[in-house]
Amino acid sequence: MSGSKRKPQQAKDGSSDLLLNSRALTLFCLLRKSNIHKHTEPRFDEKPVKQNRGKLSYYSSCVSRELWISVSSDLIELEDTQLRSDLDNGNNSFQYKLLGVGAGNIFAIDERTGDIYAVEKLDREERSLYTLRAQVIDTTTGRAVEPESEFVIRVSDINDNEPKFLDEPYEAIVPEMSPEGTLVTQVTASDADDPSSGNNARLVYSLLRGQPYFSIEPTTGKIRISSKMDRELQDEYWVIIQAKDMIGLPGALSGTTSVLIKLSDVNDNKPTFKDSLYRLTVSESAPVGTSIGKIMAYDRDIGENAEMDYSIEDDSGTFDVITNNETQEGIIILKKKVNFEDQNHYRIRAKVKNPQVDEQLREYHTEASTTVIKIQVEDVDEPPVFLLPYYIFEIFEECPHGSSVGTVSATDPDQRKSPIGYSITRSEVFSVDDNGTIFTTNPLDRETSAWYNLSVIATEKYNIAQISSVPVYVQLLNINDHAPEFSEYYETYVCENAVAGQVIQTISAVDRDESIEHHHFYFNLSVEENNSSFAIIDNQDNTAVVVTNRTGFSLQEEPVFYISILIADNGIPSLTSTNTLTIHVCDCGDADSTQTCSHKDFMLSMGFRAEVITAVLICIMIIFGFIFLNLGLKQRRKQTLFPEKSEEFRENIFRYDDEGGGEADTEAFDIAQLRGSAVMRGRKPRRHARAEMRSLYRQSLQVGPDSAVFRKFILEKLEEADTDPCAPPFDSLQTYAFEGTGSLAGSLSSLDSAASDHDENYDYLNELGPRFKRLACMFGSTMQSKN
Repeated sequence: MSGSKRKPQQAKDGSSDLLLNSRALTLFCLLRKSNIHKHTEPRFDEKPVKQNRGKLSYYSSCVSRELWISVSSDLIELEDTQLRSDLDNGNNSFQYKLLGVGAGNIFAIDERTGDIYAVEKLDREERSLYTLRAQVIDTTTGRAVEPESEFVIRVSDINDNEPKFLDEPYEAIVPEMSPEGTLVTQVTASDADDPSSGNNARLVYSLLRGQPYFSIEPTTGKIRISSKMDRELQDEYWVIIQAKDMIGLPGALSGTTSVLIKLSDVNDNKPTFKDSLYRLTVSESAPVGTSIGKIMAYDRDIGENAEMDYSIEDDSGTFDVITNNETQEGIIILKKKVNFEDQNHYRIRAKVKNPQVDEQLREYHTEASTTVIKIQVEDVDEPPVFLLPYYIFEIFEECPHGSSVGTVSATDPDQRKSPIGYSITRSEVFSVDDNGTIFTTNPLDRETSAWYNLSVIATEKYNIAQISSVPVYVQLLNINDHAPEFSEYYETYVCENAVAGQVIQTISAVDRDESIEHHHFYFNLSVEENNSSFAIIDNQDNTAVVVTNRTGFSLQEEPVFYISILIADNGIPSLTSTNTLTIHVCDCGDADSTQTCSHKDFMLSMGFRAEVITAVLICIMIIFGFIFLNLGLKQRRKQTLFPEKSEEFRENIFRYDDEGGGEADTEAFDIAQLRGSAVMRGRKPRRHARAEMRSLYRQSLQVGPDSAVFRKFILEKLEEADTDPCAPPFDSLQTYAFEGTGSLAGSLSSLDSAASDHDENYDYLNELGPRFKRLACMFGSTMQSKN
């Protein structure tokens, strides 16, 4: 099968025809993408309309005998692209078929002539290569004349795709005032055409909108800054970028995109006060820390770049300013108290700046903005003011009533100068007059209280609501009004065998008076003292020693000595006191030391205490013995009058692991034998309350209890139940009335039944129902054991 039997000839349009004889013909049709309209099923009985015949190129050096055919855009029939068998003599006895992907729907073949048609629009971007097979069938025999031939149709590219940007939408941020050439962002477009086919996919970028602030590199798409921009003038820009293929040549396709470029803020603006002068007022009674007004500056920057830092200039420290971090306002506060009478107006200057400034932008912050603040002090009615913050006075103790202590003074700070009155709060010792002079009203004793803390109140007479107070401290000066005395109580002992000149005691003294100089005491025996046994020696250091004047003392003849010691101080006038020292004679034994005497006294005192403790313990033991005895008696009274009741009926629990002969093997005690003792069966004489209780027992089935006693007992219990306020709501009182001696049921009580002389028959208990089953079993078993 060959492409055609015609010889190559020059066509009118300059193309050539090619006839190739080949058994395995591979036909490459490079069809330019065209506007071939999609056909309905082609009619091969009519000759197709030929439009703009394609050029036929022949490559004589093609080893594989390839055929390249270019088809114009309006070509419907692929003229001269014909499959023809060498055996075809033109009598329409052969039928040509086209097989493979695209056969029938994209490509069609004339079954009689073998001409190939493109019946549908081709798109290289969807499919650039088609592999088809051709077959020749003999119509008379229905068999293939030649083996199938395979050929490939490749679709050549044309520029039919415009560039498209990939990462839309584009948005970029760049700092304001950035220098020229600063990279903002980069845009990228792509073209679906074949990049190896000429310039179809070669793109160039251009700026349609955004001059003169931005520029773009044609080949890379990088957007750069062309001139400095101020965010405060315009904070964002829309830039339109165009991308063209075919490197921008005529006939090129293009695509556009928009880029939003935002300017970020830099600290290129300093804060500025809105007003050059602020007027504020403050009351002279305002406490320290009071907010008296606000000042405000404006910064065109935003965020951290607009933070403010306020400060006060040329001020004496009366006012201060703090910054509100939320509103960026400056709050003027009072740092020191103001006084209208001292200064009624202030003029201060405040400045503002950014706390953080970039060094590269320091040129924008060379000078801070300032403003003037005028503050007027408002006059108010103020309380009196004392001349001193506190007063200290001194006065001697024991001074006479009405003595002057000192004078306090207060004035009205206001211009009207109101008269001042004085008073003392809660003082019974001092008083004050209208002039502020403090007097005593009671005697003063330094030993009782050396200092007095007073509070003097000053009140304006024109406005009693205006008051103030001042502390007054009064110190009492000492006078020598207390004589010295022993510093402690002395326990002094002397041995019977003491020798003359032996020191037996060292004494010292104290004085309650306060002395500017150090106290000095003098010790001596009293003038009235006529004692030849002891003497006193002054050590001249506020101490003295007591020594013996003779040898030998007798415990039996004179066990105790009392000596009077005179002590004088160095005050003016000097005061003296007489103090008695008690000296005990002691039998020191061989130890010849008074320490044994003190031990003996201690043991004596402890012995006395032991006797007292012993007596107390005996009393406690007697009391506890009486309590235990009383509790024992009460416990015996609470015991039941008939202990045999709780002993007659008991359960016997036997544990065994075998399964022996049953109840016959169980050896339990016989309760009848326990009740059959002579003591229990014997008649006992009635005694006191027990005789009354025995009347409740049934002597036999034929004899009933004393109805009067039983009735009394029932009534008492009924009254107790009716009068009990804490009784539960579901209590029930069961009353068993006496049924007489002839009652068929008789008494169910087994108490004292062992004492009955007649035979006991308890079979009737079986007839009383399930409530008495337990009792019937017990007494029935007892009768059986007796029998």
